[in-house]
Amino acid sequence: MSHNTFGHLFRVTTFGESHGPALGCVVDGCPPGLALTAEEIQAELDRRRPGQSRFTTQRREPDAVKILSGVFQDERMAAQVTTGTPIALVIENVDQRSKDYSEIRDSYRPGHADFAYDVKYGVRDYRGGGRSSARETAARVAAGAIARKVVPGMVVRGALVQIGPHAIDRAAWDWEEVSRNPFFCPDAKAAALWADYLDGIRKSGSSVGAVVEIVAEGVPPGLGAPIYGKLDAELAGALMSINAVKGVEIGEGFAAAALTGEENADEMRPGNAGAPTFLSNRAGGVLGGISTGQPVVARFAVKPTSSILTPRASVTRQNGETDVLTKGRHDPCVGIRAVPVGEAMVACVLADHYLRHRGQVGAVRDWPLERPFG
Repeated sequence: MSHNTFGHLFRVTTFGESHGPALGCVVDGCPPGLALTAEEIQAELDRRRPGQSRFTTQRREPDAVKILSGVFQDERMAAQVTTGTPIALVIENVDQRSKDYSEIRDSYRPGHADFAYDVKYGVRDYRGGGRSSARETAARVAAGAIARKVVPGMVVRGALVQIGPHAIDRAAWDWEEVSRNPFFCPDAKAAALWADYLDGIRKSGSSVGAVVEIVAEGVPPGLGAPIYGKLDAELAGALMSINAVKGVEIGEGFAAAALTGEENADEMRPGNAGAPTFLSNRAGGVLGGISTGQPVVARFAVKPTSSILTPRASVTRQNGETDVLTKGRHDPCVGIRAVPVGEAMVACVLADHYLRHRGQVGAVRDWPLERPFG
């Protein structure tokens, strides 16, 4: 009952703590013959890496990844490829400042997992939260870089669509803009507003939450299963497992409660090659727990970073009264760096379901079927 592994056929086990010597993961079940280099994984890790702007923690970690196993330089394929055996990845920690946490060694930080970990295990790593730190998500991003290669033609992209009360203008959505600003924001005007807003939050020593949207395109129809293997349920579980996430929705999500049946139904018309064309995508690419071939769309809400400079009422391990303020280097909005983490989790779930689907039915079915009704 370690609970450090997720996935069925594409399985990811992460290890390591925020202030330990290293963290990493083991990816088991990756198909053989996929071209894979450390540089490709590094490119994804660099998007999540801390200290790249004044709006994220200034902890200086290069997040340099090493592949320890599961790849081979194949002369016939003229590439380094996966072998089908477990792929072990390790990322060393080089910029820990454990002394920053000495004052809260015997106190519980409000909003953090300190009390919950202590009451469960009887011991907690107070240095940056140990295993509960968002530093663990670097290993997930590394695994996600491998998962992206499993589903042919799939593209997984994410964007920050809200910081605090300030949301983007969806009419101004531009995927190219995401890489041009430090917020992964698809709306240039919103990014400029966020910069001024977050500067004020940062200088006050406070924090704010955010909403991240992930879109997976090129997802074949048929992934997932009814009832207990629903694709959207497992996507929600994977995204909810990310540190500081407190809400997940698929497609229209909670907004669907305000719609009528006529408004919510994704109508269909005949399309090319016999496949239907959907006139909308309120379902977020999943119906009955199974992918429809439309883009899979998921959003998740990230709470404000709990490490702030304003004293908050709390208790000690001895149940004494105390006030806690957290020193050190922290993200004023942890949702910013959650974008590549969300992408990675969606990629891992889709890779897993792709392999599970292939194991059950052999391949993605062509539409229309020769005998669609029996």
